[in-house]
Order: sequence, then structure tokens, then C-alpha cells
Amino acid sequence: MTQKSEAQKGNITPEMEAVAHDENINVNKLAKLIADGRVVIPKNINGHSKACGIGDGLKTKINANIGSSSKIDDIELEVNKAKLAQEYGADALMDLSTGSDLTTFRKKIMDAVDITIGTVPIYEAGVITLNKNKEIIDMDADDLFKAIENQAKEGVDFMTLHCGITKDLVEKLEKAKRMMGIVSRGGTFLASWIKHNQLENPLYENYDYLLELSYEYDITLSLGDGLRPGCLSDASDIPQIQELVNLGGLVKRAQDANVQVMVEGPGHMPLNQIKANMEIQKTICYGAPFYVLGPLVTDLAPGYDHITGAIGGAIAASSGANFLCYVTPAEHLSLPSLEDVKEGVIASKIAAEAADVAKGLDSAWEREREMGKARKEFDWEKQFELAFDHSKPRSYRNKCELDDDEMCAMCGEYCAVKIAKGDF
Repeated sequence: MTQKSEAQKGNITPEMEAVAHDENINVNKLAKLIADGRVVIPKNINGHSKACGIGDGLKTKINANIGSSSKIDDIELEVNKAKLAQEYGADALMDLSTGSDLTTFRKKIMDAVDITIGTVPIYEAGVITLNKNKEIIDMDADDLFKAIENQAKEGVDFMTLHCGITKDLVEKLEKAKRMMGIVSRGGTFLASWIKHNQLENPLYENYDYLLELSYEYDITLSLGDGLRPGCLSDASDIPQIQELVNLGGLVKRAQDANVQVMVEGPGHMPLNQIKANMEIQKTICYGAPFYVLGPLVTDLAPGYDHITGAIGGAIAASSGANFLCYVTPAEHLSLPSLEDVKEGVIASKIAAEAADVAKGLDSAWEREREMGKARKEFDWEKQFELAFDHSKPRSYRNKCELDDDEMCAMCGEYCAVKIAKGDF
């Protein structure tokens, strides 16, 4: 049984109870949102992650990506990144590993943290293919479905699967003359496979079987945006929208099968296009939760893409997106370090909070009011406690020692709050 099928029957699961408590929402209202497909609780029946609700009416959630590569295959480093991401407030973690011994790596990650776990199974299928001394374009579709089923058995909560890239869409893409072409790794694997073999996308062709697997383990499908724009020039183009239309049909089929499903959204997008894209997605995809990478609102900030992603993420989440995938300063450049992971998580937390405040969520406003009160009262410890990063503001405060606690080194004795204290 899935969370959605239970909600359809009017049954309340322990996971729904936990999410309702965390979100301060009526559990019956939550169950109705799950039944309608507007909220998901990614929770594999074999997993041990904490229940986390993603969707309309709930706090904006954030995801952190980690994972080894063929060039840097340090399992302990990635485990430490996972722990750090959870420590600084990530709600979910995606393992995007393409290094060696992927099964052992996933187990170590799932043992190290208890937040929601996601994967991209085609990466493992690609590694299996290369280990057979074959090219990605010669990948066996059976290996892809074996990877999906094996990861489901291991307890993975949600999976990114690029089901919307069809043979017809690949043919149209060749004529689209995109500046960046395809930038999604999974999308490239499938599009190249389709073009080389002149066959339909196995994930699209065998979607009913995928739904059966998802229902059996209560895997939440995260329908991947394989044709997401990789630069501002490609944003909101025909291939992106055509894939979204395909995904809308697949969302409906999943919802009708009582499978939990969400949809992934664009990566690079001008500020003025974000709101419309969120509204289009929600309309085409039957209100399914929307999971966005950024969006990055300028292509000119390598090394600072956590900032460009946070700007886009705040607008996206305030306009309907429900789940933000973090972007680190290392985006487009290298595998992120521990510090990059921390910076990426905090930037996304800022974006999520800004959006939740804009949407009027009581929990967000309560935190903001607490911080305002702490600043008014010069309660530095409370300010550090409420801050997303507890240590950085403390280190700035301690750089300049002051005899008077009711001021900082910026204004000193001319502090406006101190001068006006008690008068206004």
C-alpha cells in the first residue's frame, strides 16, 4: 500500500500523523491533499527515513545532492557531506554517485542519516554498462529496471526517472537548435540511447511496470526534466515545454494508479519567466509537487551559483514550487567540498524561508517574529540559535569585543535600537 492509496481510503498512517504534527496541519486535511496528489510523503516501505511531506500548504523543503564520481571516489567524504547536510537543515538527500561499489555507498549513506533519500537509477545502469566494456548507448533496458528494483528493495524513498523523453521528442530536439542541447546527465543517457537504437524510451514504454514497482515499495516517482534548460537562452523553449506536457500525462497515470509522484523543473531561467513556469507546471501536471534546481537566474556567476540559485528558488517557491534542490558554489565546476555543501544548504534554506514568509506560513512568521524580538532585546544567544548558521554570526560578533552588550561594532554608541529603546 502507498501513502496515496491509504489516503484515498480515508486511512491515516503514522507517517501522515508525523507530518501533520511537524507542519501543524490538520491530519485529515493532509490526507486529502495526499489523496488529491498535491502532497507526497516519500517513504519506502523498506526505508528508515523520517517522514517528510512535500507539497502545497506545507513548508518548502530542500534537497542536497552528494555522491562519488569516477574521478573522486571517497566514500567517507560523501558520508560526512550527508551528515553535514542534515545538520544544517536539508530535508532530503540525493545520492548521485557514479563511482565504484554503489550498493555499499548507498547503505553507508542511509545508515548515516535519517532524512529522505533519493537516487537516479540510470546512473547505476550506466556504470554497469561501462563495467561490461560497453558504451552507454548500448545499455540494456533490463539493467535499468534491475537497478530501479534493487534500489527499491534497499529502501530508497524517491527516484528521479526521465520518463518524458520520447523518441518523437528526441527527433524534434535535433531540429530545435538549442544553444546548450541536453545538460541533464540522465536525459543525455536516454536521448543518446534512443537516437542510436531508434527505439522508444524504455521508461516511457514500460511505464505501467514502473508504476507497479513504485506501488509495491511506495517509491515516490520524481519525473525528471531531462530537457531542462542549461542556460538562460534555452529557458521556456519548445523542447522543455513539450517534455512537460509528456510529464503531465504520466503524472495523471501515476495518480490514477495511487502512486506518489512529483515533477522536476527547470535549471536556468530568467527571473521574469519563473512565476509563469511554476503556474504552467501546476496546471499541466495536475497539481503535483514541483521540485526545482535553483532556478539559476544568471549564467555569469560560476563560483557563486548558490546565490543565483537561492534568488531563483525564492521566487519559484513563492510562486508554487514545493521542493528546492540546492546549488553549491562548485556547481558547473567541480565536486563540492564539505564547505560547499554547507553553503549550498544554507542558501537554499534562506530561499525556502523567504518563500514561506511570502506565502504567509505561520511557522515561518513565528521564527521571524522571534528573531525581531531577539534583536530588539540584544539577545545575541537567541539570535545565534535562530540563525540558519549558528557559528558564523557568533564569529562575526566576537571579532570586535565590546564592553556594552547592547550594541555592535557597526554603530557602536550610535546604535538606533539602543538610543530608541523604551521610547518607541
